[in-house]
Amino acid sequence: MKSEIDSHTWLPEPELLFHPDRPRDRHPHPLVGLLTYGPYSKQLLPDPIRVATIVPDGDGAALFAFMKELRAPVKATERADYLLDYPGFEQVFRLRLEGAPAHCHLRLDAGLEKEFQGSPRPHIVLAEHLVRAIQRLEASRHEFDVLFVYIPQRWSAGYVGSAEEDFDLHDHLKAMTARRGIPLQIVREDKALAYKDRASVMWRIGLALYAKAGGVPWKLADVDPEAAYIGISYALRPKASDGPHFVTCCSQVFDSEGAGLEFVAYDAREAKVERGNPYLSRDEMFRVMTRSMDLYRRQHAGRSPRRVYVHKTTEFKRDEVDGAMEALHLCEAVDLIQVVEDVGWRAARIERKAGASKGVPAGFPVARGSLVSLGARDALLWVHGDAMKVGKRPSYFQGQRSTPQPLRLVRFAGHGTWDDSARSVLALSKMNWNNDALYDQLPVTLGYAKVLARVVKRMPLLGTMPYQFRFFM
Repeated sequence: MKSEIDSHTWLPEPELLFHPDRPRDRHPHPLVGLLTYGPYSKQLLPDPIRVATIVPDGDGAALFAFMKELRAPVKATERADYLLDYPGFEQVFRLRLEGAPAHCHLRLDAGLEKEFQGSPRPHIVLAEHLVRAIQRLEASRHEFDVLFVYIPQRWSAGYVGSAEEDFDLHDHLKAMTARRGIPLQIVREDKALAYKDRASVMWRIGLALYAKAGGVPWKLADVDPEAAYIGISYALRPKASDGPHFVTCCSQVFDSEGAGLEFVAYDAREAKVERGNPYLSRDEMFRVMTRSMDLYRRQHAGRSPRRVYVHKTTEFKRDEVDGAMEALHLCEAVDLIQVVEDVGWRAARIERKAGASKGVPAGFPVARGSLVSLGARDALLWVHGDAMKVGKRPSYFQGQRSTPQPLRLVRFAGHGTWDDSARSVLALSKMNWNNDALYDQLPVTLGYAKVLARVVKRMPLLGTMPYQFRFFM
């Protein structure tokens, strides 16, 4: 690495697209775009979206009131420079939200409360009751689009198990409903019902609900139409005793518009674990990349991408590089990029006023999209920072706390400038449909893959067919 770093460049804020046939229906602010143009797939979903529910005995009114909130307007009280007032679900998404038929609304057994409180393993008791209720709804699957499950705060002891059990109620239920093709929204009293800014809650739940019903809120407006973006994440399935059993590898393929609606999951038997991080053999990496390319070609009329970007948070071992390059040999260019979150680098923004001989610290941090090359193999990208001319003011610093930390991009294959690789990471940070924020710190290739791997490792059997992402959100 050089002792002096190059001058930085700045990549403008990526814009989002809100109509498949009108390229002018675009905006960098996701919520402004939704209110102005409506969602990208507003003509494609059935109207209304029908919601089924499962609630504890005696708590139906709480969830019913929450559903009424989703349909009603509410003023925003936080993030004044970014968050918009929520006008109601129908006004945002251009379709109605209604309850499913009466037999799609289940109450849990009244005896669950006593059984839960008296059990040494309350999480198992709660999970079993919820699973049985979901199984009862399977016969009526054609009569609802999304299932809401309400969890009161008094059942907080059932959210997770002991450290030895590796149990998480959210992931357990997601794994179970995904196998049955049921989109699930868990509504926790201590989260969705307790958060003070109701506009923020309604935006987030509304977006998630629309996507889980099969909708596409937005896509990316300006990216390489012949590129594919692949995110890889691993999860360890522990033995009943100790140590990792085998690795579940999840790979999600995003197209040129950033819509990764399906993913592949794979049990990797030939994996090594070093310092808690799994690495694949050459053959295993070849297999997962081949399946990822099969998924891309199935979605693009048999066409292979010209360029492929593969992201993961750990380094690419030599065997992994060789396996990926062998599987992607039909592509003209392949970039294998490690995305590192925890880095020691920081930067300050200096401004020089007219007539001044020296610069002074600016009132805002380094701009989002700032890119500093550290050489052919390393670069720093500020995904978090001042997003200029996006919010209601000239500058918008999401979170408004601390000095923003860059991502370190480490290239294990590929060549050329960093602009295209960094531009894709910046754009993919805006493709999380489970959040109302302007962006995430990680590109969606990695943010989603982490969630997928965490849930999929709890599924006993993995098929060869791709999974729809909306069942795992």
